[in-house]
Amino acid sequence: MKPFIHNDWWPVLEPEFKKAYYQNLRAFLVHEYQTQNIHPDMFHIFEAFEWTPFSKVKVVILGQDPYHEPNQAHGLSFSVLPGVQIPPSLRNIYKELQSDLGIKPVNHGYLEKWAKQGVLLLNSVLTVRNGHAFSHKGKGWEQLTDAAIHKLSERPTPVIFILWGRAAQSKISLIDTKANIVIQSAHPSPLSANRGFFGSKPFSKTNIALKSLGETPIDWQLPEHVTAEEPTPQQEASKEN
Repeated sequence: MKPFIHNDWWPVLEPEFKKAYYQNLRAFLVHEYQTQNIHPDMFHIFEAFEWTPFSKVKVVILGQDPYHEPNQAHGLSFSVLPGVQIPPSLRNIYKELQSDLGIKPVNHGYLEKWAKQGVLLLNSVLTVRNGHAFSHKGKGWEQLTDAAIHKLSERPTPVIFILWGRAAQSKISLIDTKANIVIQSAHPSPLSANRGFFGSKPFSKTNIALKSLGETPIDWQLPEHVTAEEPTPQQEASKEN
């Protein structure tokens, strides 16, 4: 099988890609991409793994499924492409970041800098139909991403897992909580942020934990101006319309 993740995640996950559930998922996705408008585009499905190699993961921020509106999703949980309006959950993440560490919110939602420092921005489900949240739930992605979480949990170097909301917290059974560090709170969505997300200080807690492990803390300050590494097909199409 030719690698389609181009770093040390490939040997970790390759056995999963050979299993029957993934073959069924792949057949489903081929049909979906041919007949529906799916996010992200097929070339960015595994972007979270591409940008944050297995051996470089320090922190995991677990999301659910990709943003389902045009031009938003590009393969990282909570992140959107440059020039795209910042979604409400990410705005609340920025508010908590400012409250926690005094970091002023930027005017974009492109989280590349976090990913490149070892923050794996992983959704449980990696694709979605346009305008239909959770439309690819239960099709097989969860088995693959569960395997990724479990493999990280087994790694000799501890990982900090940030679990926001019930869906993310349901994954705690995959994590060796004695060998790794888990930070939990309510989800940052407008529906739940006031029920325990605001004031939870996940960013300072993460950096304190990293220091205790002898690791370099995350610089959570995002750059003021960003450009995407490469335009997606959706972006190119939007320019033409």
